[in-house]
Amino acid sequence: MARVYLENGKTWTFACSLDFPGWCRRGKGEEAALEELLAYVPRYRKVAGSRWKPGEIEVIGRTKGDATTDFGAPHIIGEWDRDPVQAADRRAQLRLLQKSWDYFDSVVSSAPVSLRKGPRGGGRDRDRIVDHVREAERAYAPGYAVRVPPRTPMAEHRNIIMSGLRAETEGTKWPWPYVVRRTAWHVLDHAWEIEDRSG
Repeated sequence: MARVYLENGKTWTFACSLDFPGWCRRGKGEEAALEELLAYVPRYRKVAGSRWKPGEIEVIGRTKGDATTDFGAPHIIGEWDRDPVQAADRRAQLRLLQKSWDYFDSVVSSAPVSLRKGPRGGGRDRDRIVDHVREAERAYAPGYAVRVPPRTPMAEHRNIIMSGLRAETEGTKWPWPYVVRRTAWHVLDHAWEIEDRSG
């Protein structure tokens, strides 16, 4: 069974997995968001591993979105994010976060520097997306009591973040499940963007 929650904004609804960080997609309404989530099973399997199967989806709750939701990013901390996470589940989710980073790196390494533009000519090129992902993670880090200095090399940057997530610090601004889920979503959302705009 794959536990999923729905974040409902005025424009977008996100369907996000609680157990598989990064498996989170949006649509115009709940049904469309769930359909898009299922459509991304093959793509997420390339991240999680060939034997990954999510099982049947169980919607465990809903949250009201905000302006960030409608901008296009999942943003709301749910009541389930305050629940304790067992040590084995923490390890499994951190492995998936690492796999998300690894997948992002593999996509970047094979992508052209200049990516195909959107319908109105917009969109960052490859290296600007990489910079954006790194700086977003630096911005998230203080939410769980981690500091990543500017211009930290990527490998060290990720080691700092992973060490902070393994430390299980209490009383942080953001709960642990939210941080892992949001970070993995952002990494994979941009990995898939690069893939889609590389052709």
